[in-house]
Amino acid sequence: MAKEVQGLRICEGIVKPEWIDYNHHMNVAYYVLAFDLAIDALWARIGITPEYIRDTRGSTFAVECHVTYQRELCEDDPYYVTMDLLAYDAKRIHQFQRMYHAEEHYLAATAEWMSLHVDLNSRKVTQWPAATLDELAAIAAEQSAAIYPDLAGSRMRVREPIYAIQQED
Repeated sequence: MAKEVQGLRICEGIVKPEWIDYNHHMNVAYYVLAFDLAIDALWARIGITPEYIRDTRGSTFAVECHVTYQRELCEDDPYYVTMDLLAYDAKRIHQFQRMYHAEEHYLAATAEWMSLHVDLNSRKVTQWPAATLDELAAIAAEQSAAIYPDLAGSRMRVREPIYAIQQED
């Protein structure tokens, strides 16, 4: 039985034949692409559109991403992506996405992103426009009952390694 779907639904799609690898499932790179397309849908909602980018020379850069693969998606599988707005400030957004099989509703993958608003002329971080901050506040209000995802901020590790480089404390 699938767990309850979590997050605000942001986009949907179908696994394309060219996204399938030699293991006969969706290749890892295309999960990132699908999550990135969901970010584009979120950006459109908060006003970071191609027109905004052209007219203001403001855009976003992803600076960190962590993807987990939970269960396979295969050719022609329908999917949808949800997001939780984990945090934002005047220049940054931290979000967590989940990709679900659209018919069976199982969790297929997750992605956690940190993105920055940038001035494309100076290539430096700059503040979000006021309208974007208003839209982010509206999203935060929409998800007021959200619980911080267990998989957010997860660390990669081998639980009982035969060999591991020692980390400094």
